[in-house]
Amino acid sequence: MQNVAYYNGKISALEEMTVSANDRGVYFGDGVYEATYSVNGVIFALDDHLDRFYNSCRLLKINAEWKREELKEIFYKLVDLCDEKDTCIYWQATRGTAKRAHVFPEDAIANLLVTVRPHSLADTTKRLKLITTPDVRYYLCNIKTLNLIPNVMAAQSAKEAGCNEAVFVRDGYVTECSHCNISILKDGVFKTAPTNELILPGITRAHLVSICKELGIPVLEEPFTVKEMMEADEIIISSSSIHGAAAEEIDGVKVGGRDTETYEKIRLAYKKKLERETKSR
Repeated sequence: MQNVAYYNGKISALEEMTVSANDRGVYFGDGVYEATYSVNGVIFALDDHLDRFYNSCRLLKINAEWKREELKEIFYKLVDLCDEKDTCIYWQATRGTAKRAHVFPEDAIANLLVTVRPHSLADTTKRLKLITTPDVRYYLCNIKTLNLIPNVMAAQSAKEAGCNEAVFVRDGYVTECSHCNISILKDGVFKTAPTNELILPGITRAHLVSICKELGIPVLEEPFTVKEMMEADEIIISSSSIHGAAAEEIDGVKVGGRDTETYEKIRLAYKKKLERETKSR
């Protein structure tokens, strides 16, 4: 199959899969999600994503009863059914199926939806164009919930502006992007916003922090302003599909490109990490 789906034990082509209209994800976006990628049929950083998935479920009090090995077995079964071995694996858990009511349904059994489709990782040698936008989201950005309307609107604004991403700004400080984390390099220091309720604790962001420390590059996990971002030597965008791409323009202004040596060290180190960990199952 080209696109494969799983919903509560049923497997089919994604285009043929159906979900209950009473799934609380339909009414309220009452659920959490995760996504990662497989390369050569090997799912990258799966344990890291499962850690964050279970934590998101815990924070929203969703009863995620699936064992870690059970989920891995489902994911790999779907990857093997997919025609391609470079894929995007997406999964979400909702609180369950019940008639519409704001309070939690009693004895709810969580629903699990998984999709696998062909997808290649982004080319990090290409520099990106960004725009800034006010961060109007709520204060639970550390939970990877299905409630993404502000992110959707910001991403659409970026597309309409001919850009790749939108950078959220709250009270003059940069938080993250519509679907990525953002970090900067300045005077040889890697600086990234702290993992609090204002940003998603990105898996790739955490890997970049570890790589910098391994390379002897100082790391500061503290807020930075729009001014600091615009004056940074490099601006680095990261997500599960973008393993550290640099920006070349923000709001029509040329940025970055002043510390390509350090940036390339980080980028190539991540590339080697990916190749090493997806070489074989």
